[in-house]
Amino acid sequence: MSESFASARPIIGLTTYLQQAQTGVWDVHASFLPGIYLEGVTLAGGIATLLPPQPVDADIASRVLDGLDGLIVTGGKDVDPAAYGHDPHPTTDEPARDRDAWEFALIAAALRRHLPVLGICRGAQVLNVALGGTLHQHLPDLLGHTRHQQGNAVFTTSKISTMAGSLLASLIGPNTNAQCYHHQAIDRLGDGLLVSALDDEGVIEAVEMPGRDFVLAVQWHPEETLDDLRLFAGLVEAARVYTTGRVSQ
Repeated sequence: MSESFASARPIIGLTTYLQQAQTGVWDVHASFLPGIYLEGVTLAGGIATLLPPQPVDADIASRVLDGLDGLIVTGGKDVDPAAYGHDPHPTTDEPARDRDAWEFALIAAALRRHLPVLGICRGAQVLNVALGGTLHQHLPDLLGHTRHQQGNAVFTTSKISTMAGSLLASLIGPNTNAQCYHHQAIDRLGDGLLVSALDDEGVIEAVEMPGRDFVLAVQWHPEETLDDLRLFAGLVEAARVYTTGRVSQ
């Protein structure tokens, strides 16, 4: 393997929204993602590419991942409760079933090939549901407040404590201040997942798959604080190791 290939920047795929959007005079159905996600990947040394929701099966998902070194499942609307056998709460978003199916397929294909995966906010919930877990659909019903999602696109800061010995703790240490914007959270854990962070009220704020190369999902938004790139850098480095090993086989 050449030195230039070994030092190449890993290609990271990021899932996107697919919904009505306005830009200038246009009001159209569009695939998009806030640019701050892309900035997080590129500042950490990766190359970002977008993965818009579209019709999918296992073969298509696998072919898409053939061109990637890592995967980020990004934030967005609530997961369809039907995917984990629950009726919708009145506050739950209208289902985005095409995006759900797309991300479930990408996660399944990524886990089969040990591709590094980072879930962000919705991405943590998608990972959990994809592995058979469930969600709390509205945290204010449990906690009696809306601190985790104040509304009007205003992020709130939560103190997050990591679990000793976890991958997450190795990346960010014992605690961090996290930017949160979620009214749902993980309830029953999906198969193979362990809790790797909680907030001060016991809400699950991160999960991971021990024994895997890099499968980590956080309930908060690390892209909102790009002065701290440790999660993006961790994924990019895992993607670099993954691709180096794949080529050397």
